[in-house]
Amino acid sequence: MPYITPAAPAAAGTPSLSHRELKDRLDALARIHRVPGAQLVLDTGGDVVDVHTGTADVTTGSPLTADTAVPLGSITKPYTAALVMLLADDGDLDLDEPAAEYLPELCGTPGVTVRQLLSHTAGLPTGPDSDTAAATTAARYLTAVCADRDLLFAPGTDFSYSNAGYVAAGRLVETVTGMPWPEAMRALLLEPLGIVPAFVGDAAPARPVAAGHAVNTATGLAVPARQNLAPLEAPAGALLASARDLAALGNALTGRSDVLPPAVAKEMRRAETAARPGTLADGWGAGLALFHRDGRVWCGHDGNAQGTSCHLRVDPESGVVVAFTGNAGGATALWRDLTEELGRVAGIRVPAGTKVVDRGGAVDLPDCAGTYRNGTTTYRIEPGPDGAPALSVDGDLHLPLVCYADLSCDLRDPATGRLEPGGRFHRDPATGRVDRVQISGRTARRTDDG
Repeated sequence: MPYITPAAPAAAGTPSLSHRELKDRLDALARIHRVPGAQLVLDTGGDVVDVHTGTADVTTGSPLTADTAVPLGSITKPYTAALVMLLADDGDLDLDEPAAEYLPELCGTPGVTVRQLLSHTAGLPTGPDSDTAAATTAARYLTAVCADRDLLFAPGTDFSYSNAGYVAAGRLVETVTGMPWPEAMRALLLEPLGIVPAFVGDAAPARPVAAGHAVNTATGLAVPARQNLAPLEAPAGALLASARDLAALGNALTGRSDVLPPAVAKEMRRAETAARPGTLADGWGAGLALFHRDGRVWCGHDGNAQGTSCHLRVDPESGVVVAFTGNAGGATALWRDLTEELGRVAGIRVPAGTKVVDRGGAVDLPDCAGTYRNGTTTYRIEPGPDGAPALSVDGDLHLPLVCYADLSCDLRDPATGRLEPGGRFHRDPATGRVDRVQISGRTARRTDDG
């Protein structure tokens, strides 16, 4: 279905950027970052520039068009959240009721509410990997993961990004509607938005789809990557969509669409006070990351599947929507460069994500050393070869940590020495002991049991 520009005034003072200018920049950046194909939609609220480049699959050489659907990864979550919010708006569920009222498999965490599932403030672990999840059912998965003994913090008091929370949200949709999650998503949200549905695992997709790609380090060539997602994880990451489709959701989130009532869009954008997502964003709402830029609050989400990187940003105040998809891991860097170009050339300052900020000099935090766990994932912090703290996840290579007086930390790339946003530690206010660490938005609870 063609992308239709909503009838809305252009954002005041927003410079225009021609189709040719944006296409040339997308072409050049895709070559630089070795991304086979990419799509970009810039909607200023009145004008739309819609460009794409490259191939959908290097094996077949099929072109990536404006209608090609790309694996979105975690940008599936805002769609699932919107579906839950629509059900709440219809009175089918209450966001602030315990989720266990609707899902008996959540009885192990009776204090967790529906709203907390959507905003990653429930304290749930992220959940097992996809191979492990593929060997069980959604009900057994949730019964195992959603137990009080494994909560990372008291529900509603902090933030930890959790796929398990969205497995629960998908089950909630199925329980309330009586439909499988893909069917409910198709009927209640995607088709009303004008989106032709496509999901990971479709045997015969109804539209062209792109493969994800990785770069072969020996040859420097892109090779297709297989999508690995358990069926029960679909509500957290199974959608395939184009940048046009992302822009359709973005327009709905501004409140200028009939699909999401303005009150629902506003509620999704409302920041949860307990949500401190650290390196992922500046805040979080019901399914949406929140980014602060130049006195405005943008909303959106980022998503990475196997060999793809996709991004959505929405400025509800001006009506600007920016949607991007890329079918290689290098598309994350491409996206960052594109946002800088939009700021430099068009004056549209899009928040690409959080950045390392100057927090003063590094400090010694010896009491941060120890073992921390998020479900089955183990974080180990111990002195590295130089005596400075280093992080290892599930026994992988140690990454140097740079710690600061405010308990935040950055990760230092061993190859380049460059700092990357890391996360933060948390002290128990009663004991003063470091009892949790949050790395890349995921919180782990201190155990020190080996």
